[in-house]
Amino acid sequence: MAILEIVTFVLTCAGILLLIPAAVLLIEIVAAVLPGRTFRGPSDARPSLAVLVPAHDEALVIADTLRNISNELSPGDRLLVVADNCTDATAEIAEAHGAEVIRRSDTHLRGKSYALDFGIRHLADAPPDVVVIVDADCRLDPGCLRTIGARAHEIGRPVQAHYELLSPAGSSSPGRAIAVFAAKTKNYLRPLGLYRLGLPCQLAGTGMAFPWKAFSKVDLKSGELTEDLVLGLDLARVGFATEFSPTARVTSHFPTSAEGTKTQRARWETGHLTTIRRRVPGLLFEALRTGNVPLFALALDAAVPPLALQAMALMAVLFASLLAIAWGGHAALAVSALAAAFFGISIFLAWKSVGRDNITLTELARAPAYVILKIPLYAQILRGKRISWIRSKRD
Repeated sequence: MAILEIVTFVLTCAGILLLIPAAVLLIEIVAAVLPGRTFRGPSDARPSLAVLVPAHDEALVIADTLRNISNELSPGDRLLVVADNCTDATAEIAEAHGAEVIRRSDTHLRGKSYALDFGIRHLADAPPDVVVIVDADCRLDPGCLRTIGARAHEIGRPVQAHYELLSPAGSSSPGRAIAVFAAKTKNYLRPLGLYRLGLPCQLAGTGMAFPWKAFSKVDLKSGELTEDLVLGLDLARVGFATEFSPTARVTSHFPTSAEGTKTQRARWETGHLTTIRRRVPGLLFEALRTGNVPLFALALDAAVPPLALQAMALMAVLFASLLAIAWGGHAALAVSALAAAFFGISIFLAWKSVGRDNITLTELARAPAYVILKIPLYAQILRGKRISWIRSKRD
């Protein structure tokens, strides 16, 4: 009997642990879909800008990116490309398109965070007011650079543009449609909800504007798989929490190849879950101890796992709790059912807001099949398999 009581206690605790991120997700989505805080337009300020583009073997795409950025620059702005451990013509193509190029070669310290640190140290000789980081495969909407640059200079904190991941032309698989929907929810709807609540958002890795003084407060060389998530949390700790800019947009496409998509998702989700495990509990405690509300909000937001994993965990605990009713597991069932309801309502509201243009409700209902395909990835993460930084294949 004692064993059964322990099982029901464990299931109840698991339900509570799942209820917290489900509640956070619901609050963010509801705040996003209801009328709220109005959007601020760009101020009249025109700070000096440097656009920093970290690039590793991006010869196929960097020319289009640099042409797009150059159209948004004003006289006196700088465009700096960090050719990081490149084995192709990335540096030469960037120079041919008028960019300032610096080359970094270090096969031991690999990853975007090291490239960013290299670029910032180069800019330190003549620092701009604001540094905007744009990935080498991205496009800025007209006015995006001015909007986020001026806002970052005005508030003295980082600003994150709306980062939209698009499906490649001709790609219409259900799995890709679900991935696009999940990206819209994560990169737009949830930050929008936080913005309307007057709270900061996470950094998304591209379309990020930083006032120069922010770089003196943190160490960029994290070496993390999700260096943007870690950097945003570190900046919030020292008073530089990121503001979302809903009206400024930067876009890129999911990798065309299945291999590239798999690599990208493995890197993102492994890095996210590692951050949850290693950093989030300590950051929540620190935020409560110091009264740092922005850090507390961001730590709670970071504690929301990838949607596929969250759905999988909820289904497992809910099913186990149903079995546990026979020996008195009513509390476990009630908590897990509430968590599942919060999650289900959140997904439906998100679909109504940003998902209907690329995925039908019927396709969304088939998402459990997509979740099952990700079990091997989550099993690797639970076993502690190390995933090194690898560039996603573009073609």
